[in-house]
Amino acid sequence: MNAIDALFQRLRSEKRTAFIPFVTAGDPDYATSLAILNALPAAGADVIELGMPFTDPMADGPVIQASSQRALKAGQTLVKTLAMVRTFRTADKATPVVLMGYYNPIYIYGVDRFLVDARAAGVDGLIVVDLPPEEDDELCLPALNAGLNFIRLATPTTDDKRLPAVLRNTSGFVYYVSITGITGAAAPDPGKVGAAVERIKRHTALPVAVGFGVRSAEQARAIAARPTGWSSARLWLTRCRRRLASAVSRARARSPRSPTWCANLPRGCAAHAAGRRNRVRGPTSVGY
Repeated sequence: MNAIDALFQRLRSEKRTAFIPFVTAGDPDYATSLAILNALPAAGADVIELGMPFTDPMADGPVIQASSQRALKAGQTLVKTLAMVRTFRTADKATPVVLMGYYNPIYIYGVDRFLVDARAAGVDGLIVVDLPPEEDDELCLPALNAGLNFIRLATPTTDDKRLPAVLRNTSGFVYYVSITGITGAAAPDPGKVGAAVERIKRHTALPVAVGFGVRSAEQARAIAARPTGWSSARLWLTRCRRRLASAVSRARARSPRSPTWCANLPRGCAAHAAGRRNRVRGPTSVGY
């Protein structure tokens, strides 16, 4: 059993949802980004989505686009992103880390080399937005063979005819995109999201995480509070505010020149908890 499977098995026994924050590697610089990454588990993160900066995203809204631009401008590369995970693993062996991004940087890096290096660094899974099931031979199947979860996205337009293809080689969990469009473009409807998740779970035993439109504590609570399930969202959101506020303040003190360094951390969890003048907001995910 890999780290992601073990985590969700434990969460089921505890009858609670998973908190899955997203941060972009290298935003606004390597040192500050690493400090944020290191702070997330103590702040309540169950799984960490670490974004691989890319120049030409297709699914990201302006917040994530800006974070990638800052990271790339500061010199972040895929090599440095893997090095960041490797450093993170020196202190944290347990928290699953999922790299999220696009295929182009991986293709340029070299698929075989990337999978070996990612596994050695301590990466547990991949979310690659622009590789559909028809291209599983490119990365999905090699990743599974290398021992990495390959996490597929289902969307509001993924109907029952398409869903089996999406789920066929998916592992770890299914990422349900709660809105149509790019990240942060709209707020999800908890009722519609709940119905969509229940429909997906009729087709798979995998956990389902909800993201793309979840950017506040209130939205996370509403989505996590499933009528047919269980949730301790209020507990972990309160804990996350308190612990991450302290961690954020320490990391910010180490890099005072960067006023927007925590742009990608969820509004209800980080920026407001730290008392910042939050100019931008970013996504998180709720998994169950």
